[in-house]
Amino acid sequence: MSNPWFETVLEAQRRAKKRLPKSVYSSLVAGSEKGVTLADNVEAFSEIGFAPHVVGAHADRELSTSVMGQEISLPVIISPTGVQAVDKEGEVAVARAAASRGTAMGLSSFASRAIEDVTAVNDSIFFQAYWLNSREDILRRAERARAAGAKGLIVTTDWSFSMGRDWGSPEIPEKVDVKALLKLAPEIAMRPRYLWDWFNKGKPVIPDLTAPNVVDQGQKGPTFFGAYGQWMQTAPPSWEDLAWLREQWDGPFMVKGITRLDDARRAVDIGATAISVSNHGGNNLDGTPASIRMLGPIADAVGHDVEVLLDGGVRRGSDVVKAVALGARAVMIGRAYLWGLAANGQAGVENVLDIMRGGIDSALMGLGRKSIHELTRDDLVMPEGFEKRFGHDAVR
Repeated sequence: MSNPWFETVLEAQRRAKKRLPKSVYSSLVAGSEKGVTLADNVEAFSEIGFAPHVVGAHADRELSTSVMGQEISLPVIISPTGVQAVDKEGEVAVARAAASRGTAMGLSSFASRAIEDVTAVNDSIFFQAYWLNSREDILRRAERARAAGAKGLIVTTDWSFSMGRDWGSPEIPEKVDVKALLKLAPEIAMRPRYLWDWFNKGKPVIPDLTAPNVVDQGQKGPTFFGAYGQWMQTAPPSWEDLAWLREQWDGPFMVKGITRLDDARRAVDIGATAISVSNHGGNNLDGTPASIRMLGPIADAVGHDVEVLLDGGVRRGSDVVKAVALGARAVMIGRAYLWGLAANGQAGVENVLDIMRGGIDSALMGLGRKSIHELTRDDLVMPEGFEKRFGHDAVR
């Protein structure tokens, strides 16, 4: 048996592709339309260089910080992603991995595991709320999350109705039944390890592609696509809607999906604890610049008023350091940990977080910094015109 440990996130991706059926893997790499934003999210990091010191490195370096009141051991948290059926333990495996590495996790409304199961294995869970159905329904889900022990609320605003993909949308069944299994049989047959891993004591453990967190505890949730359909039929929220939800939720509150200076200021005005500079991993309006290009101007404008996080394109610890140097409190990772989960379950997610930690520590050492809190733009070499500043910001 080959060594289950991998040394880079890209190796985790390679192993995920090798293990997963084509449709399942495609769902982890797809982006909107041509994939311009998807590609720029990753490639933009390569345009930023470092200005290292070669003498005076510190023997020990501090990586810990806090996000929305939760102490974390490194400036990386788990971004919420929907149905994680690349592993039979799904979100519970991810939550355990995050807890073992001392960090927090965002749990999607469209997760395949109930929030109560996830908070049972990780004390630092932020529940992600989509604007789905009525205000009363949204508040009831938020209250369920609070009762389960969620420490904060993430309101995701950076997912549009764009479904076009130049390479085609992946074939994902509405539910996993005999008909679906027969249809996917040729793909599954090509990935015998994936099929074997879904067996437990000789009986198949079929992934339940439902969304248990959009209903009351104990009720059977709709299928993932049923919940998605409800979301598509719900009118998008206004700033007044978000202000209302903020009033109802008296704990830490993040608005995810900020790309403009004026939107960042509006998030501050409604009392947000944190914002995430994000374009939904390239699954929103294609042609939106990479998140890292917009981070610095937004952090400069509102970083003293609200915690600023980055989501999008992070593949290594040095990417994290670049984001922190531009003003991010921490980053949120999505595809990176999903590839780890697909490659080796909980241990694969832990592996990815260890890769991030090692890369952050190495970059700090090279830059002669003792702590991530010492990082500044002076540590970076940035080309002219790299940053994208748009949306009027009323200076306060």
